[in-house]
Amino acid sequence: MDDLTKHLIYLKLPYIRENYEMVAKSATRKQWTHVHYLSELIKEETHLRKDRTIKRRIRQARFPVVKTLDAFDWSWPKKINRAQIQDLFRLKFVEDKSNVVFIGGVGLGKSHLATALGYQACLKGHSVLFASAIDVINDLISAQRTERLKQELKKYQKPSLLILDELGYLPIDKAGADLLFQIISQRYEQGSIVITTNRVFKDWSAIFNNDSTLTSALLDRLLHHTDAVVIEGPSYRMREVVQK
Repeated sequence: MDDLTKHLIYLKLPYIRENYEMVAKSATRKQWTHVHYLSELIKEETHLRKDRTIKRRIRQARFPVVKTLDAFDWSWPKKINRAQIQDLFRLKFVEDKSNVVFIGGVGLGKSHLATALGYQACLKGHSVLFASAIDVINDLISAQRTERLKQELKKYQKPSLLILDELGYLPIDKAGADLLFQIISQRYEQGSIVITTNRVFKDWSAIFNNDSTLTSALLDRLLHHTDAVVIEGPSYRMREVVQK
């Protein structure tokens, strides 16, 4: 038994190591075959490994908080295409390497839906990274100053799904706009992007330092394969004030 335990530790099979004796007693009592006994151990080991892999993906995604579609309040926005959003949760857009842009004012659940999409993607085996657009730009500017830009860009190219939250809430200078363009350009038809923004597309030039040429090039790549989800209504965070 000591040798068996050592082999199971070496093979990194923790469930089998911790439970093979208990399951053997159950197998004897229920008169399982050897194959049935082995099958039960391997099945539970597989479940444990899958659970750990999912938890690791969720941790690596860096969600500020985990959100789900079930927790979304559909009754609050005045305008929202529920069928369109529910269809996105099939995650075909991730498989197709296309994009999603949530457009609407503050407090309408754009970040909630983007996070929930990312969480669902993690559950279904996709790698995900969540970050605010400004944090990404600041990260890349810092990397550029220390000659680590190429390495840092790979971090945003690698995941199957990149979520850029709150684009347009703060202005972006030319350097930041150029760096964000690199990410979107390099992910074009290579990986999916989900963006939340408070600006409609015709106003995006104001986000990018009024550089119409860069904005046009960025939108050309981004919108070629994109579902735009428009949400309208008052801020959900103001609900209690409104209802008083």
